[in-house]
Amino acid sequence: MTRLKELYKKEIVPKLVELFSLKSVMAAPRLEKVVINVGAGESRENSKVIESIMSDLSVITGQKPIPCLARKSISNFKIREGMKIGVKVTLRGNRMYEFVDRFFNLALPRVRDFRGINPKSSDGHGNYNIGVKEQLIFPEIDYDKIDKIRGMDICFVTTARTDDQVVELLRLLGAPFSKRSVKKSK
Repeated sequence: MTRLKELYKKEIVPKLVELFSLKSVMAAPRLEKVVINVGAGESRENSKVIESIMSDLSVITGQKPIPCLARKSISNFKIREGMKIGVKVTLRGNRMYEFVDRFFNLALPRVRDFRGINPKSSDGHGNYNIGVKEQLIFPEIDYDKIDKIRGMDICFVTTARTDDQVVELLRLLGAPFSKRSVKKSK
């Protein structure tokens, strides 16, 4: 069991049950999965782009990513149906907790001029989204081996019912929210 998963079960769940006055520990919000998505619009000219993104994501997550295909043709963007236009990874279980731990404690503090993440990025249905501008913030990525700096979207899917529950769950898991806009719990 990972360090963060153990912390969640022993300390975070009782805090969430008390804070939101839940009737059961099973009602406490929890992380279901983390989805990491990288769009590759330039893959229509160079097919090697997808392989390089897949290798970067597999190094970051420790899991093999899958390519995303275009659902329909769009002539203005020179995209044909079935073309590879992105890559995604879905993390669950121990790999998810290891990634979240490394992302909050190692990767995000490496962002230049980092002041915290925005607590208003949740969608009201238990999901929280973060956009990262470059893959270099992850310590696993070797600067000399990348061909281009690419961003990624990271979506935390939880069982929380409200935005407050999502923010509090992620804050207790170690998310560095910006100080000016988050309310601390007692």
